Amino acid sequence: MGKAEQNKKLKMESLLNTSFELFTSKGLNKTSISDIVEKAGVAKGTFYLYFKDKYDIRNRLIAHKSSQLFMQAYHALDEAGIEGFEDRLIFIMDYVLDELAANKGLLAFIYKDLSWAVFKKALTTPVSSDDVDFGEVYRKMIAESGLNFKEPEVMLFLIIELVGSTGYSSIMYDDPVSLNDLKPHLETTVRSIIKQYTIQ
Repeated sequence: MGKAEQNKKLKMESLLNTSFELFTSKGLNKTSISDIVEKAGVAKGTFYLYFKDKYDIRNRLIAHKSSQLFMQAYHALDEAGIEGFEDRLIFIMDYVLDELAANKGLLAFIYKDLSWAVFKKALTTPVSSDDVDFGEVYRKMIAESGLNFKEPEVMLFLIIELVGSTGYSSIMYDDPVSLNDLKPHLETTVRSIIKQYTIQ
């Protein structure tokens, strides 16, 4: 990577990091583009080279943070040596929930504006060269499983919606139960969803 490319990458990372810090401390509505560029130490024009507006940077931050989280889970999965599609998906679910429980600010940021469309883009559109297309990882996991699924994207959608909404309530409010108490229920339900979509 040349010096100009390296400089561009550093500026974009600075804008992403600064935006995340401001959005999680002040909130999206109370953060202006001027706040972001001032704290990041770049010109306003530089912001617009990379992002359309603060909603664009917010969506790309959700994509970036989600990608980082899922790839950490996937690397931990490889190290754990877990076999079997169901067990691997459960491991990723538990890992992500534990990470979000340890970082409630990240959970609040990701979950508040998370829709399936944003999440799907987050999983399949890397923001930086360090991000990975998790959709590709998911398809690889399916291929390695030797199983066939009807509508695997719908199956993933149902699992993410279930885990996301119930996990959020448990982590943020211990409602209806704590995360540790919820996990066995989630595991049973996720396994049931996977079985329902498995072609025998």
